Amino acid sequence: MFTRIQTFIVAFGLVLGLGTSAQATDTVLTLTYNGQTQTFDRPTLEALGTETVETTTIWTEGTQVFEGVSLARLAQEIGAEDGRLLATAINDYTVEIPVSDAVENGPILAITMNGEEMSVRDKGPLWVIYPYDANADYRTEVIYSRSIWQLDRIEVVQ
Repeated sequence: MFTRIQTFIVAFGLVLGLGTSAQATDTVLTLTYNGQTQTFDRPTLEALGTETVETTTIWTEGTQVFEGVSLARLAQEIGAEDGRLLATAINDYTVEIPVSDAVENGPILAITMNGEEMSVRDKGPLWVIYPYDANADYRTEVIYSRSIWQLDRIEVVQ
């Protein structure tokens, strides 16, 4: 009997372990531009290079540390120089972000908050974060409305 329980525990642990590694390669962002669709899992997105933004937000308490890919780097990667980004969340909520917002030291697609990967429950998998504290221009209703969380799709339109 004891052996069956041990076997069950080991098998259950392996299943959980496989589930964890499978999640690491799940698509976190689908990007559509010029009729082409590209998908990114977390490692592929992070391979573009990450930046850190330390800022307060109107949705959290105190200063938070976000890490993710800059919107400027993502726009550069696909060659988007103008137009709009239709950023869509898991629940199909969509906001428009002008490509002109994709500037150096500008918004990032946050992957982690305070060193922890963001779950869907905690505004993940991705959250558009502007460096709100770095520039008063980023503390407006318009910018706050562009700070979409649970982001999983971006379409570039002209």
